[in-house]
Amino acid sequence: MPKSLSVVLITHNEAANLPRTLASVRLILAIAQEVIVVDSGSTDTTVQIARDFGARVFDEPWKGFAGQKNSAIGHATCDWVLSLDADEEISPQLARDIQAVLAGDPPFAAYRIPRLNHFLGRPLHHGGYWPDPKLRLFRRGTARFKERPVHETLHSDGPIGQLSGHLIHHCYPTMDEYIEHMNRYSTAGAQMLVASGRVGTAWTWLFWNGVLNPAATFVYNYFVRLGFLDGREGLLQHANHSVYLHWKFAKAWHIALDRRTPRP
Repeated sequence: MPKSLSVVLITHNEAANLPRTLASVRLILAIAQEVIVVDSGSTDTTVQIARDFGARVFDEPWKGFAGQKNSAIGHATCDWVLSLDADEEISPQLARDIQAVLAGDPPFAAYRIPRLNHFLGRPLHHGGYWPDPKLRLFRRGTARFKERPVHETLHSDGPIGQLSGHLIHHCYPTMDEYIEHMNRYSTAGAQMLVASGRVGTAWTWLFWNGVLNPAATFVYNYFVRLGFLDGREGLLQHANHSVYLHWKFAKAWHIALDRRTPRP
């Protein structure tokens, strides 16, 4: 007997992305019995777009990415759950894969899905950005997002399979959005580093981690992992990612130094 499916998303001012995401959900409406959107105070038309689609919308205060996504999962009532980001899109092949898996008795408790990231409108096929597998489809009650400030990941209690169809991730359509993202995430990443106790205050620590590490990462991803094959967008992405690493370690070093400097 086919298994039922809940599609869950979290949103905040996603009016530019949500119509595309929900349009792709139509590809699996034959098995998706419900679409759940947990919104955190959007001031644009996000909530109306979701309701017009027929989604169950919950307005909840922001609890962090993991907490918000776990809340969305908690509202699901179907046999299986597909967790999406508001800037992701289900490809036709992925829709067919999901329907095939849920048509019978799935041998796994959860499935990883490859994700094709787009930077400035161009898909990145090299440099470590493909296939970028993400655990997103799972039997309800078997998986939750691990609580952390950034880069939240879904963990399953059971065996994990792999689908071949991919998600399309429209992550950074403009440079302004990417720079804002880098600034916000590098701050959160720096705070996580400091909390772990792995941050030194010597100049040598900053040189090795904040200078050599970003430079080596660029060389490895852009040249060894063939990131240059993604053209100008590939160059910008890998250069910006190295800047993000520098910011993260520089901010962590400054936070740790400031905490260890005695106040007058």
